[in-house]
Amino acid sequence: MSGDASYRTELPPLRTGKPTGGGAAAEVGGALPASVFAAYRRAEDRLARETPGCRLRWQLLAAIGQVESGQARGGRVTSDGTTVAPILGPRLDGVAFALIRDTDGGVHDGDTAYDRAVGPMQFIPSTWARWGADGNGDGRTDPNNVFDAALAAGRYLCAGGRDLSVPAALDRAILGYNHSAAYLRTVRAWYAYFLEGHRVVPDRPAGPSSARSEPSRSPSKPERAAPTPSGRPTAIPSRPSSAPASPASTPSRPAAEPSETEEPQLAVPAPDMELPGDDLLPSAAPITRNSADSMSVSPSTTADTGR
Repeated sequence: MSGDASYRTELPPLRTGKPTGGGAAAEVGGALPASVFAAYRRAEDRLARETPGCRLRWQLLAAIGQVESGQARGGRVTSDGTTVAPILGPRLDGVAFALIRDTDGGVHDGDTAYDRAVGPMQFIPSTWARWGADGNGDGRTDPNNVFDAALAAGRYLCAGGRDLSVPAALDRAILGYNHSAAYLRTVRAWYAYFLEGHRVVPDRPAGPSSARSEPSRSPSKPERAAPTPSGRPTAIPSRPSSAPASPASTPSRPAAEPSETEEPQLAVPAPDMELPGDDLLPSAAPITRNSADSMSVSPSTTADTGR
């Protein structure tokens, strides 16, 4: 769904099982910034009314948001949920990732030659033109706004009448976001983690680096800054209006992030599930995300440590 680019491979942190002073199990990392958490809960509530048969849970959006952007770079968002600096995927010029020529005149990604995935849920502009949503009620659809992006991602995952409580349908939805078995296992691991429990923390304050673009890291190319987008893209993709976009043929690549951790990244564990067969998506179903093997309503008052 984001144009077959990079994604994060970090696995969920271990829970020690030893109660802390408050009685909750101690854990390291995996926290949800307050605004990002609110966006996921708002999207879940909205879709429960729009498409109740989908049974989307906010934890799935949290799992994808973790893998796509590290929860909007740890909650570096403004008061309305817009990222402090653009989050951009690598240039989709067909060299290291899929080839997707410009579809929005650079409105969202600042690139008038090729598309790049944009925002906390990493939409490519052509996908956003079709699935973009207004999740915070400001009358705009902005892929850089976590409320808008979470609602759009939820609608995309629910497309085609899926019931995400069915494991096979859940797998197809995740693979529709990024057609990669490793991506599926990573998202599934984070989904299970957030289903077991979660911790909400304050949004990350904007630091001195907030004025510059914060691209998703690519092992092959440096990223460049892009202007903050406004309004809808001017170009509309030439895809059918009834289904999401088809998978790209190049393999997806995890994002290399040595600056965020000095520890070697762990291998993705083999899941205790079977991947769906070759017929993963409907024949007309396109894809909208970052991979190349492939990819709002008041927030709930659930306790921060709710399970």
